[in-house]
Amino acid sequence: MTQNSVQEAVPAAEAEDEAALGEGSGEGPGDGRRAPRKHRVLRWSAMVLAVLIVGTAGAGYVYYRHLNANIEQQELNLGDQKIPEPTPNAAGQTPLNILLIGSDARDSKENQELGGARETFGSTPLADVQMLVHLSADRSNMSVVSMPRDTLLEIPKCTDPDDGTVYPASNRRVMTNQSLGHGGPGCTVATWQELTGIHIDHFLMVDFAGVVAMADAIGGVPVCVDANIHSRDSQGHGSGLKLEKGTHPVKGEQALQWLRTRYGFEDGSDLARAKAQHMYMNSMVRELRENATLGNPNKLRRLAEKATEALTVDPGLDSVKKLYDLSTELRKVEPERITMTTMPNRYVGARVEPTEDAEQLFRLVREDIPLDGGDTKKKATPTQEDQGPDDPAAEDAEIPVLVRNGTRTDTLGAAPGRAGTVAELLVEEGFTKAVADRSASLSEKTTVVRYPSADLEGDAAAVAEALGLAPGAVRRSTDVSGVTLVVGADWREGTTYKAPEENNEVPETAEALNGADEKACMKVDPGFTW
Repeated sequence: MTQNSVQEAVPAAEAEDEAALGEGSGEGPGDGRRAPRKHRVLRWSAMVLAVLIVGTAGAGYVYYRHLNANIEQQELNLGDQKIPEPTPNAAGQTPLNILLIGSDARDSKENQELGGARETFGSTPLADVQMLVHLSADRSNMSVVSMPRDTLLEIPKCTDPDDGTVYPASNRRVMTNQSLGHGGPGCTVATWQELTGIHIDHFLMVDFAGVVAMADAIGGVPVCVDANIHSRDSQGHGSGLKLEKGTHPVKGEQALQWLRTRYGFEDGSDLARAKAQHMYMNSMVRELRENATLGNPNKLRRLAEKATEALTVDPGLDSVKKLYDLSTELRKVEPERITMTTMPNRYVGARVEPTEDAEQLFRLVREDIPLDGGDTKKKATPTQEDQGPDDPAAEDAEIPVLVRNGTRTDTLGAAPGRAGTVAELLVEEGFTKAVADRSASLSEKTTVVRYPSADLEGDAAAVAEALGLAPGAVRRSTDVSGVTLVVGADWREGTTYKAPEENNEVPETAEALNGADEKACMKVDPGFTW
């Protein structure tokens, strides 16, 4: 069946009497007869929708209009900063960025039974799974970036659209999963945009019940462990996952256990859990394309009810038809062009923080450069950085600029006098309020201009242009109080900046996993084997 024929069938299927759709025909490929058209369409639609929600969610089934009422919607972005959409490529196409959020909400009997931890019942939910799905402008490849839930960062100011509650920006770094409690998923979106500079088009959020419903619909997702595992310690911590060594299909509650397991995988960290989630997602996509058997209409209807009840989306995805349309876009990507990554990070105590490699990964996504190495020579989709800021710059002489020396590296001390030299250069260029900060040396791989708020973006861009820096060197940051130029290790001498050769390689620290890799297997902590 072609995509067009499926789309033509949608109105007719929606018009079918619900009772008639609830009865199975008893016919299908298993008994040598061709499945009825509506059942074939139903199975196909269920599969493509599942591709959209992989790893964190359930899905709607296009033909049941009453399912639309099940889908909760909330505002897309609760923050003040608005990241412009990328400029379309020559074919008029733009990338799609969808934030997948897995909520640990225990606000229903079903979620409480699945989630455990009775002491958390009724508490503010946390965004314990956060994955950015980037679909390339030409729809040839897909990149997924996971952020560990215990990443430390500053949550921006968010306003709850329902009651007007204003959640001020955090005055210190906190775990990123707390963003969900600052008005809803729109604050998680705002936090991602603030950190990455990536425009997010949609979000999809699901809870425990949605994950179980989708896993049941698929009929099992093969996963692999390199030893027997039981995720449970003497204090009762762990997901309860129990598997023998090898590859096994997991579904229902066992699939949820796999996605939630920390205790027992590798070092027991959230990083190991993200890796297991990536393996599950890749396996799910392959399974849906090759082996999915979703042939029982009554079962599908029950699962669709549960899945849509567990789903929260932005207004742009507030119907099963819109979800269907988006899923057809995502289904164009073959597994070998899907790349799963984890945001590069380093430990800060028991938590983690983004590293310089994280900014490299975010840049590749912003510029629509494939993470699998394919078509890297093609011109990247122009971004707002290429077009310049919306905020106009003040006169050069009216722009205060603090210049800091960031030339120190792991092997070299700071190049002496760089802040003063570059500050004098700016004064000569007309930025008479440029001053050097001689208090301390920093370590910055590349030269950057940081600014704290949207009203200073134009000023920061003017400074970068005067020095010959690329637009991508201008970054918003709450770590500064005004326009701040940090002279990086790429400019240790001279008065003329020479941009380093652009590197479009995915950092090794992103631990990229290809969607077609069927040999991936989770390493089991010996303390959790049996």
